[in-house]
Amino acid sequence: MSSVNLREVGLRDGLQLETPIPLAAKLDILDAVAATGVRRVEVTSFVSPSAVPALADAEQLAAELGRWPDLAFSALVAGRGGARRAVAAGMADLEYVISASDGHSLANARRTTDEAVAAVPDIAKLSHEAGGRLEAILAVAWDCPFDGRTAVSRTVDLARRAVDLGADELCFGDTIGTTVPGRVTELLGRVREACPDVELGVHFHNTRGSGLACVLAALQAGVTKIDASVGGLGGCPFAPGASGNIATEEVVYLLEESGVDTGVDLGKVLEAAVVVERAVGHGLPSNLYRAGGPNRPRGRG
Repeated sequence: MSSVNLREVGLRDGLQLETPIPLAAKLDILDAVAATGVRRVEVTSFVSPSAVPALADAEQLAAELGRWPDLAFSALVAGRGGARRAVAAGMADLEYVISASDGHSLANARRTTDEAVAAVPDIAKLSHEAGGRLEAILAVAWDCPFDGRTAVSRTVDLARRAVDLGADELCFGDTIGTTVPGRVTELLGRVREACPDVELGVHFHNTRGSGLACVLAALQAGVTKIDASVGGLGGCPFAPGASGNIATEEVVYLLEESGVDTGVDLGKVLEAAVVVERAVGHGLPSNLYRAGGPNRPRGRG
């Protein structure tokens, strides 16, 4: 692939496990993210404030997004109520989470996978009538912390059903960071056969160190939409053992050094990581950030 389309998810997935930070701090992070060259941002989630208090200010944040007219914002929702809230707040591009396992679906949304799929037409209608698009996010697409390995056939079937019911695009989440390149290419190849005309994206966590390798596998499978989080911040509050996302700066470094254009300024991403670290008040897991960025030869003494 000669280029990819990165989506910054730090403001949603990155912050959802954190102690709530002020709206002003989130706006500072958005300013820093906008300067990187990223053009797609998953900015918040319209879910229960009691379940995810770090994102309780979704409406207030959405009201500020006009400051960045060049950014394409999307919001995650977990059901019809969240979709209605998002659209009312002016957000038309929605991401609807469907867990590929019943165990995770019950923990995450208190309903079975089939019950979650049944809501796709209503959520798609809300998004489309507002002029947006609906992306179905298939969580635990490879493995579930409760039910174990997710059968490829199950994830493929859910993807096809979501599209048939109104989803415009698909994204596959390695929610607990367990998958490896071979499994990535297998699943994406099967999905391509079942949904040949649908845009695909991937969302990897680096819990077990295989996240960046999975990015390369996804690219080899023809997927160019990649989620990443500044500093590698993030995790799922409803999936025991889930840790940070792949770091935006590490993805940019890997791909740009491999001749793949990201359209993102690595130096600016590292500057954004400083803003994020200051906002959350603790160190970030990104190896590249902790190393101080790319190698800078000092010359011989």
